[in-house]
Amino acid sequence: MPQASSGETMPEWLQQRALLSPERLALVFGAERWTFAELHRLVSACAGRLAAAGVRAGDRVALLARSSAGFVRVAHAVPRLGAVLVPLNVRLTPSELGWQVGDCGAALLVYDDANAAQAADVGELVPGLRCLPMIELTERLNDKAVEALDRLDSSAIHSIVYTSGTSGRPKGAMLTFGNQLWSALGSALNLGLHDDDRWLACLPLFHVGGLAILIRSVVYGIPVVLHDGFDPAAVNRSIDEGGVTIVSVVSNMLQRMLEARGNRPYPPSLRCVLAGGGPVPRPLLEECACRGVPAVQTYGLTEATSQVTILAPEDALGKLGSAGKPLFTTEVRIEGEDGRALPTGQAGEIVVRGPTVTPGYFNHPEETERALRGGWLHTGDIGYLDSEGYLYVLDRRDDLIVSGGENVYPAEVEEVLRSHPAVLDAGVVGLPDKRWGQRVVATVVLREDTGVSEQELLAFCPEQLASYKVPKRLRFAKGLPRNAAGKLLRRTLREWWSQESLLL
Repeated sequence: MPQASSGETMPEWLQQRALLSPERLALVFGAERWTFAELHRLVSACAGRLAAAGVRAGDRVALLARSSAGFVRVAHAVPRLGAVLVPLNVRLTPSELGWQVGDCGAALLVYDDANAAQAADVGELVPGLRCLPMIELTERLNDKAVEALDRLDSSAIHSIVYTSGTSGRPKGAMLTFGNQLWSALGSALNLGLHDDDRWLACLPLFHVGGLAILIRSVVYGIPVVLHDGFDPAAVNRSIDEGGVTIVSVVSNMLQRMLEARGNRPYPPSLRCVLAGGGPVPRPLLEECACRGVPAVQTYGLTEATSQVTILAPEDALGKLGSAGKPLFTTEVRIEGEDGRALPTGQAGEIVVRGPTVTPGYFNHPEETERALRGGWLHTGDIGYLDSEGYLYVLDRRDDLIVSGGENVYPAEVEEVLRSHPAVLDAGVVGLPDKRWGQRVVATVVLREDTGVSEQELLAFCPEQLASYKVPKRLRFAKGLPRNAAGKLLRRTLREWWSQESLLL
């Protein structure tokens, strides 16, 4: 993959960290722990195995695995060879995964034991794709010296992280080494950095928010306490007994942590609970404030390497509901439909500029040109800035559904529903849900004389969609509301769901 060099280089992160603080704790996973020197040695061995498998600079290496110590090693080893990491969402179906692997032109798919069957299916869908068990890279080590990068070009692509697209197909946001480094530095300048910090990673590492924690750990020289999934009791236990000072969650995870906690206060060592993945409900923030939980809202997106704004801990109570101010190197403004900056307090599209912003989507120049206009990333999200420069996010894109922290684009679900022979048309929206933030619902127009039931259509969806994308409810209608240009009017659809008498 051709990459233009900026001429700006830096030492390879993990190698430099192992030199600077070799005995500091780097990673905790279950009962196991590794120092930075130990992690550096294991990553070097993993890179050697990848090189022996034929991985070369510029290759895309897809990683299909749950969060684990092995994931961490592979995630650090791939960029060390000058190859590009492509983390894949393990909740996707083989057809969804196959599309992403084919779209990025991956040379290799690395998978863990839990995803072996999925990997085999993807291998059948993508001709010529090589698949390699992760255990071959992390357990059966080859310590033979390998030519690896000892310096990183800040403009080179570190990773491609897929994010949903309005067309119903995901897009691979290219994130450079410079993007990742500036994101880590900007976050530290907003949140501060303490000698005893430990960052709990219970978000999936295949998400940009989880991946960013791994990089911050190395840049800051602090340990990651890694969980293989989210369990509220386990998270609370790590905070109580594992010295965790920072944890990143989405709002429904935070709610479940509080429910599992009962009336017991959190220890003073917990200094920050970063809540993102969509606007956090105000009642939840108020409950955190009443209980002394240091929850701060953050706003970010894949195309900006995770965080864009953070509400600093000292502002958490005074600016309840705000997503905070931008990272030190990031600019945020609000634009109207004419592209002009809007005044304070007026809602419009949130646009972002700075060194954390992606150079574009892999292999999608038109999408890149549409998103990056005039030097600004146009997020499609709606919000406003107050008189002190604090951002308030009103909606995560008009069409986007955020369910349990997972992004669901209606167009993708509609495409699957329309592929059923009985379906003439389909419209999908998100409705408020106390537990998950939003739930997916669908309105369907059937072809004449089909007789298909709601249950049959809902059973059809999991064959092609991850579980979180499958509609929770489905209703039939004679037609869908569209404007003169044929565009689906989702706001009207939501009103239909609030007045179900209008549905058949």
